[in-house]
Amino acid sequence: MHERPISAEQFDYIPRPKPVIASSVLGMGIFLFAEFMLFMGMISGFLIIKSNAVGQIWPPPGQPLLPVGETAFNTVMLLVSGGLLVVAHRAIRDNAQRFKKLLLASIALGAFFVIFQGVEWVALIEQGLTLSSSTHGAFFYLMVGMHALHAVFALGVLGYVYMKTHSGDLKESTFWAAEFFWYFVVGMWPLLYWLIYL
Repeated sequence: MHERPISAEQFDYIPRPKPVIASSVLGMGIFLFAEFMLFMGMISGFLIIKSNAVGQIWPPPGQPLLPVGETAFNTVMLLVSGGLLVVAHRAIRDNAQRFKKLLLASIALGAFFVIFQGVEWVALIEQGLTLSSSTHGAFFYLMVGMHALHAVFALGVLGYVYMKTHSGDLKESTFWAAEFFWYFVVGMWPLLYWLIYL
């Protein structure tokens, strides 16, 4: 005796279990884990090269000094941006207008960070620090550039979330995924700053 196949209409009525975690958040988590491993690989390579530098001198002689103080200020701006997003998360259900303002402020400070880094790069290139000037220059632009690329994409995702707040169809899971992406960018930067600049 053969079982009768389930029709498409009947299939729609089969209750589906509610996922433990939203697919957008899960997908972002998997992506960020892969990106974390990418950064750990670059950091490992950097530390090996730095520890084997001639005479243990790093950066190599003749290379311009990195702007430690200015970048420390820029780091604070990025951390404040992350803090504003934490506060925005708390306001998402209770106060839509406050949520929008905090989200926009977080995006603005994040954009400031990226632009400031770009200005820093132009100044360093003019001083002679390039990808081909030394291993120091190559690792600097690779690691800081990769972080900047992630920052730009994360800002784009946050911008998308901000646009969704105006159309009124923002899902919390979409915001959470964008939020995790920005926290990754914010959290990775102090480590890179400490390793590369100090």
